[in-house]
Amino acid sequence: MLSRKVGARAGKRCVRIIAGSLYHVIRMAFPIRICAICSEEFELKPEKPGFANRCPACSDPEHSEPLTKRGVDADERKTLMEANEARRRAMRNLLYRKDG
Repeated sequence: MLSRKVGARAGKRCVRIIAGSLYHVIRMAFPIRICAICSEEFELKPEKPGFANRCPACSDPEHSEPLTKRGVDADERKTLMEANEARRRAMRNLLYRKDG
């Protein structure tokens, strides 16, 4: 198949002549957004982590101190088990009770 490029690339636009037909190949640019936090302009690119209304610098996860796990003693564990059992029993009664 006869294919050749005509002219140089002008920005993101390229013109091709293929077997006598004229095709325009236009690549869409990434949308320009304004950050909701710092008001900077940025390009919204796919496959990038973060929010759609925040620039990459503002959408970086905050580095916080790791939470320490608190030990649970036997009395607290028993209280939690009883509360969970009462909650499950109440839900079961609401869901499966027979009317009439």
